[in-house]
Amino acid sequence: METTDQRYLVQQNKMSDDGKAPPVFAKVMRSKEGKFEGASFIRNKEKATIMTVADAQEVVAWAAKKKGNAHEYATKIICVGQ
Repeated sequence: METTDQRYLVQQNKMSDDGKAPPVFAKVMRSKEGKFEGASFIRNKEKATIMTVADAQEVVAWAAKKKGNAHEYATKIICVGQ
């Protein structure tokens, strides 16, 4: 049986002049059927959703499309240990 490679987080950093803003991490929202509905970005890394690369890419695409101020953030996929 093959295990899924779930070890990635989506991180956003605010692109500001001083660089003092703490990073935020994606917490994925899913329907009861498991369908992706969106993500909220939280400061607590331990409560963020650990996901596969495909899920993380879906969150990055959603954030770029749906968040009005997405141009103010640098969004990237990181490994859990980073």
